Amino acid sequence: MRDHRSKAFIMANVVVVGAQWGDEGKGKIVDWLSIEADVVVRFQGGHNAGHTLVIDGKVYKLSLLPSGIVRPGKLSVIGNGVVLDPHHLVKEIGDIEKQGVSVSPATLKIAENVPLILSIHRELDAHRESATTEGVKIGTTKRGIGPAYEDKVGRRAIRLMDLAEPDTLDAKIARTLAHHNPLRRGLGLPEIDGATLREELMSVAAKVLPYMEATWDLLDGLRRQGKRILFEGAQGALLDVDHGTYPFVTSSNTVAGNAATGSGLGPKAIGYVLGIAKAYTTRVGGGPFPTELQNEIGQRIGERGHEFGTVTGRPRRCGWFDAVLVRQTVKTSGIDGIALTKLDILDGFDEIKVCTHYLLDGVEIDRMPASQAAQERVQPVYETIEGWVGTTQGARSWADLPAQAIKYVRRIEELIGAPVALLSTSPERGDTILVHNPFQD
Repeated sequence: MRDHRSKAFIMANVVVVGAQWGDEGKGKIVDWLSIEADVVVRFQGGHNAGHTLVIDGKVYKLSLLPSGIVRPGKLSVIGNGVVLDPHHLVKEIGDIEKQGVSVSPATLKIAENVPLILSIHRELDAHRESATTEGVKIGTTKRGIGPAYEDKVGRRAIRLMDLAEPDTLDAKIARTLAHHNPLRRGLGLPEIDGATLREELMSVAAKVLPYMEATWDLLDGLRRQGKRILFEGAQGALLDVDHGTYPFVTSSNTVAGNAATGSGLGPKAIGYVLGIAKAYTTRVGGGPFPTELQNEIGQRIGERGHEFGTVTGRPRRCGWFDAVLVRQTVKTSGIDGIALTKLDILDGFDEIKVCTHYLLDGVEIDRMPASQAAQERVQPVYETIEGWVGTTQGARSWADLPAQAIKYVRRIEELIGAPVALLSTSPERGDTILVHNPFQD
């Protein structure tokens, strides 16, 4: 029988995705929204994505745990779309508990079918990224994310549930090593003994298995109870393995549609898609970046915005807001509204530029081409907007903003084809202007 109550419940669920290349400030926005959420679900990526939360002046740095873990009374879920390094999980739980956050099987659930990141994945990732003969350097964090996803789609991954069945583990390890050892020989790396890999896994099994759950079933039950679910992605939509600037992308689907696949809930569980975008653009690692500013302006933005990777510490490349790219991610992720972050970093600029379209071989285009060669040739076409005197930092209402700053926000809305639902004016959770509450869509 059809559950006629389901529509009301579905509309309460929100997906948060990065609308650029990641590092847009998703952690703060997810934390802000988690006040109204009952459950926070991480649906893709690994511990290569960093989330920095600032709550009452206290800084929390997360890379694998969902952002809701710092909020008492919230259930955090690591979905099947994530690849999980069990040793890092134990370390991250220990680190955050030192800051006074309690983590237990009552507050954290991990999908039983989540693939595991092993030492062989980390070593392979590091070797590929460091080798001079591998061709294009993607700029990975060398944490084994890509190789772990390769094993998942190659049907040779070891999953969390396998740790609960030690009698069958040897055969699964042998299947994995039947691929990896020939590969390692070809790369000049020493082969791995199955017993060594088994010891690596069993040494951490007892610490992570208490969190294991059939999370798809748990989430379905919570949704039917009317609980509000917040889906949290890692990276940004422009790093999506299908829709991003390939091959300079991550190894999973980062667009909003993967919230359903990566959690085990159907697409009708998604009620509102909130995209996060900075008031300018940043990128870590290699790949095309049409609006990159390799001058004193880019340096000024980077210094004011403290643009260093949460996980790696690498300086981020900085540039003007690229409306072409955000307009594209609005479409590929079905974004209903934007949370615009770091507006305060642009305080004091005499003029601000926004990329409205590109020129490709002299022809005007309004999207990022899929071809890697074409991506390298596109030239940004800018619109210049007058800057503002005064500050937007800490503003909590439109009345606190300079008039020209409001004009800038409105122009961005026009160019990307989506409204600004939230406006963030500092890392503090309270320094947020709410235009539309996604949970009340």
